[in-house]
Amino acid sequence: MAELTIDAVVFDVLGTLVDEPAGLRAGIRALTPSASPYPYPSPSLGDSGTERLLLLWQRHIEREQGRVVDGDRPYLPSDALDREAAEIVARAAGAVDPAAGAAPDAVASLARAARRLPPWPDTVAGLARLAERFPLIGLSNASRTALLELNAHAGLRWHQALSAEDARTYKPDPEVYRLAVTVAGLPPERLLMVAAHAWDLRGAQALGLRTAYVARPVGDPPTSSDRFDLYAEDLADLADQLGVS
Repeated sequence: MAELTIDAVVFDVLGTLVDEPAGLRAGIRALTPSASPYPYPSPSLGDSGTERLLLLWQRHIEREQGRVVDGDRPYLPSDALDREAAEIVARAAGAVDPAAGAAPDAVASLARAARRLPPWPDTVAGLARLAERFPLIGLSNASRTALLELNAHAGLRWHQALSAEDARTYKPDPEVYRLAVTVAGLPPERLLMVAAHAWDLRGAQALGLRTAYVARPVGDPPTSSDRFDLYAEDLADLADQLGVS
């Protein structure tokens, strides 16, 4: 990879560095009958019920962020979209008063789960290793407030953390990637965007950033037509490929 010369590394956060589904599952599982203040709670969700509600959450966030990017909806920070998703999921889980709507405490607790996401086993050590060689920039669709809590909860190490909120849109809008280019003060081709989502890397690629796909159990794997600069099994493998000791 001698031809790959970079001066800073840009990381996606959700799914790439933290296990977003695991954190959301924990919040969804907390919507148990004992957590409901009403006398008619839903039965225990079970694994299949939890996965169904997780998919409901994910589809809402993906759809609504897409609407913002397409200009079909005014920008709202991720906090507001998480609150919408939490209310939809709480209602579907049965933690709802038919007269008053979703239980406020249940919705608020579930929305907070989106900020309490565990890091992947290699994340903390991998970031620390890479930080010895490169400036590290986090670039997330999470709001500024959510990103602060995510970083603190997962123990993520950054030299700079950027939120899509500063661009008032969401990835893969090029304006979000431009935030990292502007902060780094470097040509796009001197930045390496790292993500577990091929769609994210395509967005960065369109603006001229170099790209590295890191495999995760969740995410969006590359297709046969994708041509990214690096493909890594984890952050340790990425560091090895970048020549970081």
